[in-house]
Amino acid sequence: MADSLDLSHQCLYLITDALEEIYMFGLGWPEIAVVAIVAILIFGPKKIPELGTALGKTLRGFKEEMKAPSEETNQEEEKQ
Repeated sequence: MADSLDLSHQCLYLITDALEEIYMFGLGWPEIAVVAIVAILIFGPKKIPELGTALGKTLRGFKEEMKAPSEETNQEEEKQ
């Protein structure tokens, strides 16, 4: 029973965090719907998952680079 409560609390926290990120940019549900409709009209329903995947990979790579500085940065620091 305790495990199911922990899991439900974890899910609740994840959902809450996701909603806070959306509201952080000042977007409500009507604005998100308008953006989604415009995206479907511009890119089409088949292209949107590909764009989402590319954006996700780009953001993931950016976060990884921010966490672990590259060799290039380390070499520049050693020269100084």
